[in-house]
Amino acid sequence: MIEQPSLSFFARLWLAFLCFWRVLASRPFAQAVHPLSQAYDAGTLGAGPAALPKPEPTPPPAPPPEREHASALMLLSMLQREGRLIDFLQENVAGFPDADVGAAARIVHEGCRKVVQQYLVLKPILPDSEGASVTVPAGFDAKRIRLTGNVAGQPPYSGSLKHHGWVTEEVLLPTLSPAMDPRVLAPAEVELT
Repeated sequence: MIEQPSLSFFARLWLAFLCFWRVLASRPFAQAVHPLSQAYDAGTLGAGPAALPKPEPTPPPAPPPEREHASALMLLSMLQREGRLIDFLQENVAGFPDADVGAAARIVHEGCRKVVQQYLVLKPILPDSEGASVTVPAGFDAKRIRLTGNVAGQPPYSGSLKHHGWVTEEVLLPTLSPAMDPRVLAPAEVELT
């Protein structure tokens, strides 16, 4: 055991004063001192490091919501940048002629399709074309295949494929820099004159 230097009365008085206020003001400090106080009371404080209770590891704090959902916000930002998706969705198109909506939809479609193809690897859940007759076997994954219409009895079920579904095989999104604010989906643009 290593001998600790002896503290004078005034050094101990000053330490007691500092510790008193720090315990009151800081919960982490109080939680760190508490096991030492218990070990001292139990007579195990000087018995070496193995006798000291190990502090409970504190889990890292949860990231703020914008960081937790950063990848989704980043994808939405890319869909806005390349296809102006948010602009299109925020616009009330009810009063526009169909030709104008169709022309805008082509631009949005082209840009958004580019983003999806660049950053996501997608494949159909069922390989058949829509309208084809399919059999849904017993033990099918209800998260991948949704039954509609007259669902009765036990599988296997036979029906017509209304949509082949999509599953993501790979996500290729870049890492978001900590300096970026993921909540900013599209910065405001100001043209100077």
